[in-house]
Amino acid sequence: MAKAVFQRNQKVWVESVGAWAIVERIDAVWAKGFDEPVRVTYDVGLGRPFMAHELRPEDPLGDEGDDGMVASGWRLMRARNKWQTPEECALHPYPGTYPVVVTDASDWGGWRVPGAEYDRDPRRIEWQARLIASTPALRQIARDLLQLAAESPHDVPPAVEELARKAKAIERFLAEVPEPDLQNEAANVA
Repeated sequence: MAKAVFQRNQKVWVESVGAWAIVERIDAVWAKGFDEPVRVTYDVGLGRPFMAHELRPEDPLGDEGDDGMVASGWRLMRARNKWQTPEECALHPYPGTYPVVVTDASDWGGWRVPGAEYDRDPRRIEWQARLIASTPALRQIARDLLQLAAESPHDVPPAVEELARKAKAIERFLAEVPEPDLQNEAANVA
């Protein structure tokens, strides 16, 4: 027996494709004598039906740090390349698309790369996109390390203490917001 796990118009991550999609249609296969469907597949507009185990729901928002940044909303999406056909860029890791790191719940805002730069070194840009999308998780590891070192400062090995010192310096750098240079701004206006 199978039950529908996702709803129509729900945003899901398609693991095998590596992209976000919207559930367009739920297809249930019924068999005579059964009260529930035997199999449920989901049409997400990517050319074939997907089973529930191939999809992952969107992370709920609310995973905020003490700086108010929502970490769980950062994700890697793929945008269609408007300037080249998939045949023209067949050597790219994902022909016909380029990576976009979205840091906003509304699927906009974040990091994009110019097409010419992506063409120059697509594998490097793909790596950068994965690194940026992983940043909130890596920051959480650094915060956990800081907490571990703070809980028992006398029992921390020197190597962990050094890592905690580096993590603290990075946290301090992230917290710094430069003050606006009002003198230069006034000179530019005049």
